[in-house]
Amino acid sequence: MGIRAEQKEKTRRSLIESAFRQLSAERSFSSLSLREVCREAGLAPTSFYRHFKDMEELGLTLVDEGGLTLRQLMRQARQRIADGGSVIQISVKTFMEFIDSSPDVFRLLLRERSGTSVAFRQAVAREIQHFTAELTDYLEERQHIRRDYALLQAQTMVTLVFSAGAEALDMNDVERAALAERMILQLRMVAKGADAYYKTKRP
Repeated sequence: MGIRAEQKEKTRRSLIESAFRQLSAERSFSSLSLREVCREAGLAPTSFYRHFKDMEELGLTLVDEGGLTLRQLMRQARQRIADGGSVIQISVKTFMEFIDSSPDVFRLLLRERSGTSVAFRQAVAREIQHFTAELTDYLEERQHIRRDYALLQAQTMVTLVFSAGAEALDMNDVERAALAERMILQLRMVAKGADAYYKTKRP
């Protein structure tokens, strides 16, 4: 990558990180203005249009990056599982670490999942589909589950996890620890129930 390309990417990253920094429990992406994002990034508003068509394109980029960050963490969790450990326990621990370290990234996904923008809702839906697909692949490969059954189990687990994540955002450490234990139990019940069901369907 040449110097000019590196500088362009650095400026683009500054705008993305500026927008992420301004998100909070009290502030959603829709309340941000282009000028605020540029001011936080230390850039002139004219620089914005060299990287993004408008604020919606920046917001969609944030959704994509937020989803990718979560998926990368869960891939790392699966590596930790491969090295030995409880699948569900390690996955829940990793997810709760993500909520703790990146609460506003998760808030963005939750808010835009049911927001007024069709493009944003579709973008979040795609991220959840990616997340579900990777879990489906894992269940099919490691637990030798039929693809359609693995998908149903993955969808159920992802729904539970995202719902619990929404609760976790406003909890203290003690409450989050209790929630994590509840999530582990719920997911184990889903897994056990699914396994019992699969056995009735095997020839």
